[in-house]
Amino acid sequence: MAHGEVLGFEEYVRTRQEALLRSARRLVPDPVDAQDLLQTALVRTYGRWEGISDKSLADAYLRRVMINTRTEWWRARKLEEVPTEQLPDASVEDGSEQRADRALLLDLLDALAPKQRSVVVLRHWEQLSTEETADALGMSPGTVKSTLHRALAKLRQELEARDRDARALERAETRRIHRQGGREQERCAA
Repeated sequence: MAHGEVLGFEEYVRTRQEALLRSARRLVPDPVDAQDLLQTALVRTYGRWEGISDKSLADAYLRRVMINTRTEWWRARKLEEVPTEQLPDASVEDGSEQRADRALLLDLLDALAPKQRSVVVLRHWEQLSTEETADALGMSPGTVKSTLHRALAKLRQELEARDRDARALERAETRRIHRQGGREQERCAA
C-alpha cells in the first residue's frame, strides 16, 4: 500500500472512528466486543483500502465488514449446553422490563425543558460528544455541560420522587390488606 493511501486510511479512521464505534455497539451488546468488532473490521478493510475507489462509500463498506464479522463470530461460538438429569427453571426474557425502562425514561424526559431534553438525548442517546452537541444545538460546549448537569440532576430527583411515591402506595396497599384480613378474622370468630 502506498504511503499516501496509508495516511488516507489513518485520517479516515481518525475522523470516523466514533461513528463506526456507535455502529459496532448497535451490532453487539457488549462494549468491549464492539471495540473488538470495529478493530477487526478496520484490519480487514486496511488490506483492501486501495480497492475502494469511491472513499465516500467507505462507511458502508466498513459496516458490511462489521456485519459479516459479527455473523462469523456468531457461527463460530461454542454452544455451552450440557446434558443434565434435571431441566433448569425456564425463565423467558420477553423484553418487558426493557420496554418498561424505556417507557419510564421517555416519561421522565417529558419532565425536562425542551433544551435540557435535547442535550440529554444528543449526549446520551445519540452519544455525540460535547462539541458535536454544542454544534448541533448552536450553543457553547460550556452551556452543553451545565445544561446536561442540571438536566441529569432533575432526572434523578424525578426518579427518586416516583420511587418514594411507589413505596408509599405499596405501604398503603399493605395496610389496607392487613385491615381487610383483620375484619375477615373478626367475622369468622363471630
